[in-house]
Amino acid sequence: MEVKSITKHVRVSPKKARDVARAIQGLPVSVALDILTFTPKKSAQLINKTLKTAIADAENNFSLDVDNLIVKEAVIGAGPTMKRHKPRARGSAGAIIKRTSHIFITLSEAPEAEARKKRVNVSKKVEA
Repeated sequence: MEVKSITKHVRVSPKKARDVARAIQGLPVSVALDILTFTPKKSAQLINKTLKTAIADAENNFSLDVDNLIVKEAVIGAGPTMKRHKPRARGSAGAIIKRTSHIFITLSEAPEAEARKKRVNVSKKVEA
């Protein structure tokens, strides 16, 4: 089972946020939370918030065990860009580009946990 969580229009550059997202991909949820907590970047806080949302969804909506979850994907997409202008010399204007991001996090159960569940379900069917 996969659980997805999305945060849109986050005011951080996608290029800066992708470095942090790559660090947590494929890790267990507890390790990913530790990494994000102690990473001194703005994007780490925003990704941490999205990850916690995904964990809460998995636990409350899908009744999954948090200890068996891993970060399957952590993708940062480009959001809309805000364009501003700053006055420059001789009546010209310099463009200021304020980038935004969309954060997509997908959690899934560890392969061992899924195999255990299938074995339990098969044994229940045999008993009935």
